Amino acid sequence: MTNPLYDIALSLLYRNRLRKALSLLGHYGSAEEAWSAIDEPDKAVCLDRAKKELDWIHAHGIRVWTLADEDYPYRLRQCPDKPMILYGKGNLHPSEGHIVSIVGTRQASQRGKELTEALVRDLHERLDSLTIVSGGAYGIDIAAHRAAIQYGVPTIIVPAHGLDRIYPVQHRPEAVASLEKGGLLTEFPSGTEPVAQNFVQRNRIVAGLADAVVVVESKDKGGSLITARMASDYSRDLFAFPGRPTDLSAGGCNALIRANKAALITCADDLIAAMQWQTSNDLKPSQTLQTTMVGLLADGLSEPQQELLQKLQEAEEGMHINLLVMETERPYGEVSSDLMELELQGLIRSLPGGIYRFVR
Repeated sequence: MTNPLYDIALSLLYRNRLRKALSLLGHYGSAEEAWSAIDEPDKAVCLDRAKKELDWIHAHGIRVWTLADEDYPYRLRQCPDKPMILYGKGNLHPSEGHIVSIVGTRQASQRGKELTEALVRDLHERLDSLTIVSGGAYGIDIAAHRAAIQYGVPTIIVPAHGLDRIYPVQHRPEAVASLEKGGLLTEFPSGTEPVAQNFVQRNRIVAGLADAVVVVESKDKGGSLITARMASDYSRDLFAFPGRPTDLSAGGCNALIRANKAALITCADDLIAAMQWQTSNDLKPSQTLQTTMVGLLADGLSEPQQELLQKLQEAEEGMHINLLVMETERPYGEVSSDLMELELQGLIRSLPGGIYRFVR
């Protein structure tokens, strides 16, 4: 992990100008170089605040991810308005396995809570690796976290404030329980209050971290629909449970389905089938057989194509194209072209969200 001092300072200085901060990082290559080049009246104040934040981080066992870190969550990295810094507490692995964000109304019905619990339970039973993400709010959010904790599934709570507090305070038990498998992840420094605009801002993390976003219940207007829109903007797969036309808590879900913005699901199996995820019950060929298959299939391929095929063969859950670009250190266009050729030959399969998987 790199020293995050200047990343923290930049995030404080440009708190309401994220795109400006990201542009500076892209231009200068590092937060420290960008910090040296800029001339802003609040530089000294923000740097002093960043030093205090760094002391607080070290004192409280907070993990920090910056865009310079290789293990910055790769799904989130591809978002144009990605956070330039993340603060985490717990046992967090925000790039591993299948990640599903579950959102919905704060005035959840009993049916909505039961649907949420059943979805988490059945996904856990069918998938080898699963993480549940939500915002820790009342209603569907906390139902998703509670179900994950109940069934031993890692869950990531994305609060709309700093990690020096829990809001709502009634959900502190769930926040503490999440630390064993999962934890809390936010872009807000300590001292940040849970004001209204922060909830909208944090929703993009809930959407961007995931492979798939599920709206369980939603009224015609609400924060979960903002998360759904962001998921679509990020090319995440979006799903919704339908409801009766007379149910106020189903209006938003029904509208998403009617407009073909979200796929209709009724259970975990629908989601797994739509995502083409391999379940734990699927037969898996032996590693020796897989290696032999790759050797036979790779005849006639270029060396870069063979390298991509080998990496995908080794990754049971598939790999995102951005991760393949990083690991092969090749231009995006070249990797994309080779992946298309491999897919045309029937050697790999493209999945929703930019994921590619070896055909086993």
